[in-house]
Amino acid sequence: MLPLPKLRQGRPLAPGQALLLYYLGAILIGGLLLSLPLASTARPLSFLDALFTATSAQCVTGLVVVDTGSRLSWFGQLVVLILIQTGGLGITTFSVYLLSYIGGGMSLRGRQQIEQTLLPQPYASLHELIGKIFLLTIVIEGIGAALLAIRLVPRLGWGEGLWSALFHSVSAFCNAGFSLFSDSVIGFRADPLINLTLMGLITAGGLGFLVLQELLGLTRRHRKRHKMSLHTRMVLITSASLTFGGAALLALLEWPGELQHLSAGEGFWMVLFQSVTARTAGFNSIDLNLLEVPSLVLIMFLMFVGASPGSCGGGIKTTSFALIFAILHSRLKGEKHTNVFRRTIPDELATRALTLVLLSILVCAAAIFVLLTVQVHGLPVSESRNALLDYTFECVSAFATVGLSLGVTAKLAPLGKGLIIALMFLGRVGVLTLAFAFIRRSKGRQVRYAEEQVMIG
Repeated sequence: MLPLPKLRQGRPLAPGQALLLYYLGAILIGGLLLSLPLASTARPLSFLDALFTATSAQCVTGLVVVDTGSRLSWFGQLVVLILIQTGGLGITTFSVYLLSYIGGGMSLRGRQQIEQTLLPQPYASLHELIGKIFLLTIVIEGIGAALLAIRLVPRLGWGEGLWSALFHSVSAFCNAGFSLFSDSVIGFRADPLINLTLMGLITAGGLGFLVLQELLGLTRRHRKRHKMSLHTRMVLITSASLTFGGAALLALLEWPGELQHLSAGEGFWMVLFQSVTARTAGFNSIDLNLLEVPSLVLIMFLMFVGASPGSCGGGIKTTSFALIFAILHSRLKGEKHTNVFRRTIPDELATRALTLVLLSILVCAAAIFVLLTVQVHGLPVSESRNALLDYTFECVSAFATVGLSLGVTAKLAPLGKGLIIALMFLGRVGVLTLAFAFIRRSKGRQVRYAEEQVMIG
């Protein structure tokens, strides 16, 4: 393994900077490969479209400007699949592995930053963690591919069916949302096996590897008393609440609308699947343009919250969302500290959660403003107002690395595509990681000035 590059004067790269270089390098290589004639079934992709596709795959988003199944050749699809796999695992494995070689070994600062941005809790051995992550990934994706092949092989034949099963299994577990079918999985929305398999893969990939490992450990030690960690409890409770609460609310909102046109079975699987996939996966079992506006707002909320820390998914993460409510609850009760399940959350952690949420809101708001300016400025007022929801949805989907769209991705101007590329990248590496990579944090004694009151509310 070659050592990571160093900055001028022999200074090694900061962990966040190395992570950014890893993703930027993978995206650039992927973009160059996808722009080759070998990667397309017709004329080669423009470099911008190839770069967009590579970014979407590496950042496990799923937004596409060309149809993956028909426009890309087998080689192009393979490049996308590799980018999805390395992107989904990269933020918890490849980055940790590379960072462990900085300066001849992992520094205390580097280990702390990895634990804060990538891992929910300290781990004894990074190499042991990486090995278990790879093994667990292979097992889960293999099981998912085998289950999907039961349906896809009879429909598509052995070669195409097995390839499609593998592609969709990896895409689902990595929460990417790329599909080889032009209508995503709408054609399978009434199929229990396809729905359950994809939802299981999406959920497993979105919980986080350490949560999965702890759950597996609990099953092995079920005869002994073993207490579940606070992180795992928060992840499981928040994820279940968002999934089933989102499905119930979506069913309520769509009961007078689209559900009237579906059978009971199709309606049940549709609302449950869309609630699961909105949490950063990006598959869709129904044309989103058929849904009511409140339903789309609900999906944007689910996208913004996203998956859990240390997982393949994006968003602000379930634990940050849960901590915001815990902070509000504690402050409204007049408590000085944030308490969750009879445990006190460190003030620094609560502050970091608030910072993450506020930064994410500001980034999304700024991106929506810029994208609307690029795409609809100068159009008639009626057209620009109708496009407001479409482009707002697009920005939230890109930042949360979800991949759901109302059909405007392929219509983006070059500047609009560039903005979405930046949003997908930022959403994947994380706003805090990017900030820590370039903002020098103050050291030494902190100056405390005299307090003065201001009016609030």
